[in-house]
Amino acid sequence: MAKYLLLKHYRGAPASVNDVPMDKWTPEEISAHVKYMEDFASRLEANGEYVDGRALAPEGVWVRYDGEGRPPVTDGPFAETKDLIAGWTVIDVDGYERAIELAGELSAAPGAGGEPVHEWLEVRPLLTAQPDITECHLG
Repeated sequence: MAKYLLLKHYRGAPASVNDVPMDKWTPEEISAHVKYMEDFASRLEANGEYVDGRALAPEGVWVRYDGEGRPPVTDGPFAETKDLIAGWTVIDVDGYERAIELAGELSAAPGAGGEPVHEWLEVRPLLTAQPDITECHLG
């Protein structure tokens, strides 16, 4: 089994086919979308492929360590973060092909007009071991 992150973007990925922003959807369209996502997670949970997933709130700040004995530095929120990352799902599947198959299903969640969104999802494997220093690319 391999774990993958399915990352949903508000922006930053190519435009989806049904490219109507969620803030323009009707309450019924939003409910249908959320139900699709919940049903997707429930089905994967039942067969042992679901690890976790969350939608993210638009609020957030950047935080940086600013030296010993000093409070962390905060700034933001930055539009780059809240506008890009909508949420995520972690799955534990037999391999890459299954991760791609499930990302395709997730991309079909309904949006405006009840039609599939056809949104792009970023699929990334989670590291299972720390990379060997010879595998790292230093720039």
